[in-house]
Amino acid sequence: MLPSVETDEEWDAIVPDETVMRPGAEDLCARLGLAGAPLTRFPDGSQPVYAVGDRHVLKLFPGAAAPDGVAEGRVLAHVEGRLPVRTPEVRAAGAYENGWRYVLMSRLPGENLAQVWDRVPREHRERLVTEIGEALAALHALDPGPLGDVLGPGDWGAFVDRQRAGAVARQRERGLAQPWLEQIPDFLASVALPRAPRPCLLHTEVMLQHFLVDPDGWRLTGLFDFEPAMIGDAAYDFVGVGVFVTRGDPALMARLTRAYGRTAEPSTVLAYTLLHVYSDLAWYLRELGVAGEGRLHALAESWFGTE
Repeated sequence: MLPSVETDEEWDAIVPDETVMRPGAEDLCARLGLAGAPLTRFPDGSQPVYAVGDRHVLKLFPGAAAPDGVAEGRVLAHVEGRLPVRTPEVRAAGAYENGWRYVLMSRLPGENLAQVWDRVPREHRERLVTEIGEALAALHALDPGPLGDVLGPGDWGAFVDRQRAGAVARQRERGLAQPWLEQIPDFLASVALPRAPRPCLLHTEVMLQHFLVDPDGWRLTGLFDFEPAMIGDAAYDFVGVGVFVTRGDPALMARLTRAYGRTAEPSTVLAYTLLHVYSDLAWYLRELGVAGEGRLHALAESWFGTE
């Protein structure tokens, strides 16, 4: 009941339209034995996602993103029960119609951490980043080998080269000012990124937005959204940590890295910030502010340092 979506134009016309999406989601739920369960679409996310009653979540992937659906189902199954924070349990996954795929998963309890962060007292923020550091260490300790057939990029050195080659143009497209753009080539040339790092399972978007928390005691209750997972250098995951979790707070970064077990070199993390698949330095500057008279090396210490 869902039409094919293979282009950006089809995406823009179909995916936001609930008069199209909801009947398809209802039909799929009926096929999965959940007929009549109330559907509530979540407002955020790169893919259409529905709460199905109180116990399930249905995530849909159009044909243009079908490989991401395969990857998310596989990664969730791989990490289930192996991290110190709960992750959604896969109830069903597979193909639907016209190229669409789906993952039906358990619904985790708690509130979105990003939405309540301003209410979290300082001492509880410190404990929460400790829990996040422990969860990230456990994720990176898992063997990613069984996922090598569904997760990229494969050759990490080649991935870094591709991202480096397009870094200036990518940031220019996102509105980064010329004085910053001019620094990117020399800054990247000054940072020796590994070409064959120890392969780690990467979440790639370790953000407050992807954690759930119980406000009664401020304990983590869930980590979700493994759709963009990759296999690569562990330091790549600290981009999201620094920009979206500790947000330039060196004391919080110090706590998180102690729990993780080691620090990440700030210049390395800023290099990966520039090379990240979803990088938008202009946005990050608006969010976190500018330090060090507009120099990238100073920005690295300001955002990702521990002192």
